[in-house]
Amino acid sequence: MGSVFKKSFDSADEVRTPDKTKLEIVNIDGNLVGRMTAQPGWKWSECIKPVVGGDSCQALHLGAVVSGSIHIKHDDGSEADLGPGDVYEIKPGHDAWVTSGEPFVGLEFDSSTAGSFAKKN
Repeated sequence: MGSVFKKSFDSADEVRTPDKTKLEIVNIDGNLVGRMTAQPGWKWSECIKPVVGGDSCQALHLGAVVSGSIHIKHDDGSEADLGPGDVYEIKPGHDAWVTSGEPFVGLEFDSSTAGSFAKKN
C-alpha cells in the first residue's frame, strides 16, 4: 500500500546556523533532506571550517541549486561554478564560496551529508 510523506522546511526537524549559513533539515521516513542558504560573502573555509575543522570540506554533496551561485574549488585544483537549475555532485576535498549578490540556496539529497554538514563534531 502506498503512502505519501510530507514535511516543510518551514518547520524543519533541525536548523543549524553557522556564520552566514542556514541549514534546514527535514526527516522524511528516515531520509534526510537539507536546504542550505548561504549569504553573499559566505565561504566554507571562513564560515563552516571553524565549526567542523579540517583543511577542506570532506562532505559529499548531492543536490540542486534553487537560486544564487557558488564557486567550488577542489584540493586537486579543479573548479566549477553552479547556478540555478544545476544538479550537482561535489566530491569531498573542496572549498566553496557564494559568487552572487543574492543568497545561494541549494537542496541536498544525500542523507549522510544532510545529517552531518555544518554540525559540530
